Amino acid sequence: MKRVLIPILMSAAILLVISSCATLKKGELRLLSMDIPENGNLKADIPFWVRIYFVADGNPEISRACFFWDGDGPYCFNVRDAKYGSFAYFEVPLLARLGPDNLQCYVEYVRDGKIQRSNAIASFITGVMR
Repeated sequence: MKRVLIPILMSAAILLVISSCATLKKGELRLLSMDIPENGNLKADIPFWVRIYFVADGNPEISRACFFWDGDGPYCFNVRDAKYGSFAYFEVPLLARLGPDNLQCYVEYVRDGKIQRSNAIASFITGVMR
């Protein structure tokens, strides 16, 4: 009985997590992940493009992407040319800072005529060197 019960409970837990992630309210935008080039091994003061992946109900207008470097910020940038669809994303140029950092991001977007703030996502920048 135990052998049957454990897979059933695990399956139920996985389905619950998947369904909660897939459910968006009307006009909502949720950030999923960010893609940092070179696996986060960057050089200081050299520009790089960070790609932010998201899901959205419809095509809400993204006004700004805001970043924190180890809690320092926010540093906000206007977002242009967001790509909507099954792999929705936008890109923003940043400058890496010296030393390892935890980079966090959220966006401001228009929902029901008001500016809303999305969830935050994070990525670790490992080896920023000169």
